[in-house]
Amino acid sequence: MNNRRSFIKQLGAVAGAAALAPEVLAFEPQKKLWFEISLAEWSLHKAIFNEKKLTNLDFPVVARKEFGIGIVEYVNQMFKDKAKDTAYLNELLMRCKDNDIKNHLIMIDGEGGLAETDDATRNKAVDNHKKWVECAKYLGCKTIRVNSFGRGTAEEVAKAAVDGLGKLGEFAAPVGINVIVENHGGFSSDGKWLSGVMKQVNMKNVGTLPDFGNFCIKRSTGGEWGGSCTEEYDRYLGVKELMPFAKGVSAKTNDFDANGNEAKMDYAKLLKIVKDAGFRGIVGIEYEGNVTSEYDGIKATKKLLERVGASV
Repeated sequence: MNNRRSFIKQLGAVAGAAALAPEVLAFEPQKKLWFEISLAEWSLHKAIFNEKKLTNLDFPVVARKEFGIGIVEYVNQMFKDKAKDTAYLNELLMRCKDNDIKNHLIMIDGEGGLAETDDATRNKAVDNHKKWVECAKYLGCKTIRVNSFGRGTAEEVAKAAVDGLGKLGEFAAPVGINVIVENHGGFSSDGKWLSGVMKQVNMKNVGTLPDFGNFCIKRSTGGEWGGSCTEEYDRYLGVKELMPFAKGVSAKTNDFDANGNEAKMDYAKLLKIVKDAGFRGIVGIEYEGNVTSEYDGIKATKKLLERVGASV
């Protein structure tokens, strides 16, 4: 209510200024961005997952009302037992409709690695993902994001990834759903490796989700997550290598400097790589820092994308 009153008050002030001095408002309209901005649900994972202040059903409402964002990217962990619950999904769709929200994708975790070198394990992972393809279709999404995790040599895991992604891609194609892989740790964070897998899969509905931040190839734990990063791939090279197959982009942020720039990433350089690749799709805000609150981090990332995007 206070925000609404402030807006009305500001609007009145602007109108008064226009009446007294029309030249004050003689400025160029804001340049339209060459990409659309979405909000990835992981940006609010503390509020939803840890603090229980929000639920997945609240997410699209918050995206619109708090941040003015009309495109959303879900995380299956936030409604993991609801993939086939039509009553729940209908409620979610109603909230989206009421708030003029477009459902873009679902990020899938915890359903198994699609590049596991054991055939039975990999095939089980493919089957586990099928319900999310159907859920994405029901919600009006275009895409699911998956993981190409597996154990073995780079060559062995790549061969398995081609098989797993190909099988899931074949299942998803008839219903018009894309299957995309994010650089998300391990071999997948090696841009050359993942782009090589994409070339071998060679399917129109199988692609990538370049993430500006996830380029750690090796960690002290030996796994995809946890511990400290012991080997990192060049993020700018990695984004460039993944962009030819991109069906979305993840604008990761962690911290900001005094000028509102991402503290450790050159967003102008990254967005230029994205634009030069011919991408004109959806760029998703994925804030996961610890210094700034989730709400403020999302707002800061949106401002960063709008400012830098307009200048690239």
